Amino acid sequence: MSTRLSVNLNKVATLRNTRSVGIPSVTRAARLCIDAGAYGITLHPRPDQRHIRPRDVDEIAALLATAYRGVELNLEGNPLHGLLEHVERHRPAQCTLVPDEESQATSDHGWDLSRDGARLRPIVAHIRALGCRVSLFMDPVPQAMAAAKDVGADRVELYTESFASAFARGEAGNVLPAFRDSALAARRAGLGVNAGHDLNLENLGAFLDAVPGVLEVSIGHALVADALELGLAETVRRYLAICAAHGAEGQVRLHAEEPR
Repeated sequence: MSTRLSVNLNKVATLRNTRSVGIPSVTRAARLCIDAGAYGITLHPRPDQRHIRPRDVDEIAALLATAYRGVELNLEGNPLHGLLEHVERHRPAQCTLVPDEESQATSDHGWDLSRDGARLRPIVAHIRALGCRVSLFMDPVPQAMAAAKDVGADRVELYTESFASAFARGEAGNVLPAFRDSALAARRAGLGVNAGHDLNLENLGAFLDAVPGVLEVSIGHALVADALELGLAETVRRYLAICAAHGAEGQVRLHAEEPR
């Protein structure tokens, strides 16, 4: 199995929200991505509705439940800021919990489980009881992976901004060992490994080559930017080609896909 691609459609919604005419359609964008081969769709409904709005979540959840039953919906966000309402209503395949504040422009750090683990544990248990897989957004700190398992998570999503910044400076080798070691520690703890944030067509292959067994990458900003030049379907196909050539398939995997 190659690394799977979940397309984050926040930036499509951001563009749509600059006018009141309803274009571009987030639901139409989801269809284009899925038809091009995307395995999942990621939505991050923030309380201020700066991009994804509740209606988007409702429409895309309905689309995946009817026309695209094999495609996963990944709802991400802070469970203390209204995310649970969407999760309880739609029961997505995956829920990615992110420790962002309402005022943040974008996610910029992972969970500190020494501080937040106790309050996350019942939330994670509640989400899993709904039948959803839970992934925790985590910095690449190998020692923190066992704590994510202790909280009850099924997966971690490694926050990859530091890799992307180092790659752009020609210094990826300085940070990749921490990502590799974190992925291995997560898998030893019985967790699946996802990754996301600032991954793009230039750096994705290098990341997947260095970090073993990444099950899923969630990519939005760069993918939508590439689509302005290449078209959405062609862009998705190019990311999928990288996932197939460099991702999880053929690597030794310590952790099988967890049951739903």
